Order: sequence, then C-alpha cells, then structure tokens
Amino acid sequence: MAIDSELVDCDVVHTSEEARRNTLIKDTMREQCIPNLVESWYQILQNFQYTNSEVTCQCLEVVGAYVSWIDLSLIANDRFINMLLGHMSIEVLREEACDCLFEVVNKGMDPADKMKLVESLCQVLQSAGFFSIDQEEDVDFLARFSKLVNGMGQSLIVSWSKLIKNRDIKNAQEALQAIETKVALMLQLLIHEDDDISSNIIGFCYDYLHILKQLTVLSDQQKANVEAIMLAIMKKLTYDEEYNFENEGEDEAMFVEYRKQLKLLLDRLAEVSPELLLASVRRVFSSTLQKWQTTQFMEVEVAIRLLYMLAEALPVSHGAHFSGDVSKASALQDMMRTLVTSGVSSYQHTSVTLEFFETVVRYEKFFTVEPQHIPCVLMAFLDHRGLRHSSAKVRSRTAYLFSRFVRSLNQQMNPFIEDILNRIQDLLELSPPENGHQSLLSSDDQLFVYETAGVLIINSEYPAERKQALMRNLLTPLMEKFKILLEKLMLAQDEERQASLADCLNHAVGFASRTSKAFSNKQTVKQCGCSEVYLDCLQTFLPALSCPLQKDILRSGVRTFLHRMSICLEEEVLPFIPSASEHMLKDCEAKDLQEFIPLINQIMAKFKIQVSPFLQQMFMPLLHAIFEVLLRPAEENDQSAALEKQMLRRSYFAFLQTVTGSGMSEVIANQGAENVERVLVTVIQGAVEYPDPIAQKTCFIILSKLVELWGGKDGPVGFADFVYKHIVPACFLAPLKQTFDLADAQIVLALSECAVTLKTIHLKREFCQALQQPDAKVFKNYLKVFFQRAKP
Repeated sequence: MAIDSELVDCDVVHTSEEARRNTLIKDTMREQCIPNLVESWYQILQNFQYTNSEVTCQCLEVVGAYVSWIDLSLIANDRFINMLLGHMSIEVLREEACDCLFEVVNKGMDPADKMKLVESLCQVLQSAGFFSIDQEEDVDFLARFSKLVNGMGQSLIVSWSKLIKNRDIKNAQEALQAIETKVALMLQLLIHEDDDISSNIIGFCYDYLHILKQLTVLSDQQKANVEAIMLAIMKKLTYDEEYNFENEGEDEAMFVEYRKQLKLLLDRLAEVSPELLLASVRRVFSSTLQKWQTTQFMEVEVAIRLLYMLAEALPVSHGAHFSGDVSKASALQDMMRTLVTSGVSSYQHTSVTLEFFETVVRYEKFFTVEPQHIPCVLMAFLDHRGLRHSSAKVRSRTAYLFSRFVRSLNQQMNPFIEDILNRIQDLLELSPPENGHQSLLSSDDQLFVYETAGVLIINSEYPAERKQALMRNLLTPLMEKFKILLEKLMLAQDEERQASLADCLNHAVGFASRTSKAFSNKQTVKQCGCSEVYLDCLQTFLPALSCPLQKDILRSGVRTFLHRMSICLEEEVLPFIPSASEHMLKDCEAKDLQEFIPLINQIMAKFKIQVSPFLQQMFMPLLHAIFEVLLRPAEENDQSAALEKQMLRRSYFAFLQTVTGSGMSEVIANQGAENVERVLVTVIQGAVEYPDPIAQKTCFIILSKLVELWGGKDGPVGFADFVYKHIVPACFLAPLKQTFDLADAQIVLALSECAVTLKTIHLKREFCQALQQPDAKVFKNYLKVFFQRAKP
C-alpha cells in the first residue's frame, strides 16, 4: 500500500521527474514481479479467508489498489473472481470484497471487453442472490454494494458511448440492453430508505437519464423507468421525522447535501421529459394541498418544494414561466394560485412556512399576471407567518425574502406603500442595549427591512415632497436615537457597555446607509427630494468621529456612510469631507489609513477639480500620517505588521495614482519643492526597493503620468533633472533586482509599465532625438543648451 500511495495515488501531485521515475518502476514491476505478487495475493486470500479476516481484508485492499495498472487478466479470471464472490458471502470480508470488485469494474479497457466483464460478473452476483435487496438487512454492506452496482452501470454507459462513437451498432445495442436490465436494481437502491445507499447509485441514474435524452423515441418500458425515477425522487426528497430543524447538526447537513444531488437528478429528468415532470408535480401538489390541514408537514413541504424546483428544472428565459407555452404557463399559474389561496401559509411547521415564502419569491412574475393575490401574500409576510413568526430562523429568512419580493414587484406596490410602512414601523426600532427588550429581528435582518422601506418610498409614484416626508419619517427616529446614544457612550465607564452602545450606533448608521440602496440614475436622491434628509444624517453621524471611545467601530461605520453618500449625493456632500477627514486622520493605525484612502480616491474620481482646494490642504497631513505609520519600528518577525505596512504602501501609491490620473497633479506641484521631492523619492523607492510587484506597477504608472504632464518645458523646476537622475535609472535598476522574477505574471505587468515610462520619457525629452541626428554638430549644439538648462 505504501508503494501504491507513493507511485500511483492520483491525489498526490508529482513533478515530471517523479512521474517519469514512477512509470519506470511500474514498468519494471510489470516485467519482473507482478505475476509473482498476484500469485502470492491469491494464496494469502485463499489460506487466510476463514482464519484471519484482518490480513485477508488488507490483501483485498491491495488487489483493489493495483488492479488499475496491472494486466487485468491476472485478476479478472475464473479462479480469482470466484474467490472474490465467495468472500462476498463471508460477513467479515464482504465489504472489502465489494470494494475490490468495484475497482475491477472501474478499470479502463476496450468497451466490448468491459461489457462482457460486467455482464459475466452480474450474472454470477444475480444467481448468488445479491440482487434481492429487500432481504438484505446490513445497510453498511448495501452501501458498498450500491457503489458497486453504480460502477457497473456507469461502466456500461461509458462502453455504450464509445461504441456509438465507433459506429459499432451491434455491440452498442447489446450494451444498451445490458444497461436496461440493471435499471430495476438501480431503482430498488435509489428508493432505499437509507440515504447513503440511495446516494451511491445517483451517478448511474443520472447517466442513464442522459442516454434517454439522446434517444429519439422512448419505449414504454423506458417511459415507465422515467416515471419510477420521478416517484423515487419525490419520495426521497421528503424529510424524515428525526430531522432537527431548530438545531441542525451533521446528519441534517448530510441530508441537505443529499437533497442537492436529488435536485440535479430532477433537472436531468426534466431534460428527458418536461411534460411528465410537470404532470407528476402537479398531481402530487394538487392532491397534497387539497388536504394540507390533515397532512404531515414533510408531505406538505415536499409538495411545495417540488413546485419551487420546477422553476429551475423547466428551462425558460428569465422569469417567463407565465408567458409563452400555454399549457405549462396555465399549470404553473394554477399551482401558484392554489399555493396562495389554500391557506397553507398558516401551516404550523417552519419548513412549510419557509418553503411557502421561498416559492412565492421564486415565482414573483405570477403576481404581475394575477395582481389580485398581492395583498394576501403581503399580509403573510407581515404577520405571525413571516416577520413576526415565533421562530427566529423564519423571521430572518423572511426579512431577506420580503425585500426581494418588494423590489421585484415595485410597479405593483404603490397602493400598499403607506400600509406596509406603518406595519413595519416597530420592526425598524433601534434596540439600545439597556432596555432589555429583545427585538424580533437581528440587526442584520433589520438592514433588509430598512432597504425594503427605502425601495418602497423611492420607487413609489408619489411626488418628490411626499417621498421626502416619508424618508424623513423613516430616518428621523434613527437620528434622534443616535444623538442620545452618542451622549451615553461619551459618559459610559464600563467597557462592555461602551462596546454595546458603539455597536448600536454603528447599526443606526448602517440602517440609514441601507435605505439609499434603491436610488439609481433614473431615481436620484435629488429628483426624489431627499438630499436634505441625508445631509441631516451626515450632520448627525459625523460627531461620532471625534468620540475617543470605540474609535474603530465608529469610524468604520461613518466612513461606509460617507462612501454611500459620495455615490448618491452631488457636490452638497463636499463641505462635510474636510472635517470628517481631519478626524479620521487623528491618531490612526495602518488599517484606518488603508480604509480611509479609498474614500478620498472615490471623491476625487467623482468630483475631480471641485475637490482640488480640499486636496491641496489635506495632501501633506495625509502623507505625514502615512509616513509616520510606515516608519514605526515593528518586531522583526511580526508577519501581520509587515503585511499591514505593505497594504498601506499600496494604498498610498493608489492614492497618488488617482491624484495624477484625475487631472490634479498640480495638487502635488503646489506642495513646495521640498515636499514634491519627498513624494517623488517615495515613488522611486516603491518602483525599485520593495519586492511588491503590485506597488511597483502602480509606481511606474505614476512616473510615466508625471513625465507626460511635467516632462515638457513647462514642468516644475528641477523635474527634468529628476527624470535623468532618478526615473531613468529606476527603469533599469528595478528589473535588475534579484526579486524581480520575470516568471511572475504580476512582475511582467510591472515591467510593461516600466517600458511605458521609458517610452514616455523618450517622447517628452529631445535628448535622444538630438542624439540620433546624423550630423554631430546638431548634437554638440544641443548638448551645450541642455547643460545650460540642466545646471541650477
């Protein structure tokens, strides 16, 4: 087994050198010792089968491992196979024998030969009584046996595909015949109550359906097989009594995975016969929902689940289930109508409730065809069936699904907007830590409810004044609560209390942020008359930046809000940026700076020249803060500190790239000669000294941009000198470094920016052009002028 894992095991990655060595060893073994080894295995299996099961099982494992690469006739012969079949009847050996036969069946070989091997094996197994599944009580053995049958079925299907490809019609027919004779056994295993046994046969089942999909006409037997698979899937999708919905553990997770496999099978079945699938689901769905009050939860859940699964199984263009094909549309419409009018949303089991809401949202287009059902579904979302359900799990999922439902049907929502906003009022309350009242929804769930409220207001048909009033109603309680909580935080002594207050403040900012998610190019904040409300929010939230307690969480929340506002608002946001920046730059860490820089980049990219005066002012304070953090000494082996510095350095260069790329290079030029030089030197260092290709690439982009902008006659004083003293050498020094590995894709990108820099210098400076002149006198004259200019 050690030789097998060293030479053969596919999970081990080998170098090409090792692979060559392994092939050589295997070839030599085949020539010299494999027949002797196989003979010794046979003797061991025969001599110890009744006296030492441990050794026999180990030996069976060895045979299974070696079968894939040795001459199959050494194993696939009467004496060996008969002995293995004998082991199948010995309790302590049967599982290993089953696995060993599986390896034999799985071996790659000529399709016709493989078919004969599988068929002869099948006959022997069948006559030995192994196909009588219902008489076998050992589920562990059946799981291995199911895997063996799966291997035999899939091997026959591979043979059939190859024979069809080779146009060997006679043998292909025979292979198909062989496959068909295994289907009854496959179905028995698929429907078995033990999910492991069922799961192990799904591959064969899936591939069999793929064959049927390729046949032009199905026989009656094949149609019956499809129907039997359909019924098996429906039965096996059902939860069992033991499933623990409140506290899902490993068994539950395994069933969820198994259900996913069944879903793939259902999708494949839909490709073979969509009509059959639709008819079967409709039959089960209708009969179950007629009597849902007296039916067990798992039956009701699976009926709704099947309707839900049809959405993906029946291929249609996005959401067009209720248009196009009339018979399909009317069947789905009929089922959806039953779902929303049957009262099943009141079923007292979380799995049914959740499946109801999932399905309603999956088929939201139904409500554009039959909008009369919207009010009753909205009520289900809003009352004890949904957002006020006794289970936190249901409330949480419903909060998300409700936001999806409202967003997708915003055209139909207008008549209900104010009613919904009134009904969700109490769910929007910010619950401060001290009142002991347990909120129905977690803060993450509340985010979705705030988003829903925002979507309703913004997408409504109301005039701007009404939208503004509703938005103010939504956000004012948040602002008022925020002011009170911030005061409390300033006075709080206990650290735990400080943390929970800061958490609550952070949620308030997050909720306000989330209401803005519905704005778009068609519905801007300005057009909806909401700019003022959000500016008030900014005014309310910014003081949190100067709070000395819980700095990290408060800064992070306010910064995110500023990001949102710089997207949603126009220049009215700009007056808030300077003071916010000033606070965020006070006693900050690498992480603070790294998160602050993208905000400034975003504002520059959007407002460009408008923010020039502000940038002018904050440019050096920001740089000082960055340099101060970068120069702090750190422990030699502190990996995380080194990484933080590397990320901050990247952010710093990204900032300079945005400044130069947004047409604001004069912001740098106006910082005074000493500061300009300091900045330029850091860019040269970034290009040459740090082995970080991402930063190097950015630095070369900055350099070429500056040469393009300043490299002519009217650049800042001394820049031309800087080009030759520093930029040109950098373009040669960086690629010559040991760390500049040209096999690394990121390094290649840095090199290409380095090339752009040199090209830009060539275009901007006439030195090379003068040097290329054939007449030496031209260059001599040029050189004199060049040095006159270059000298200080």
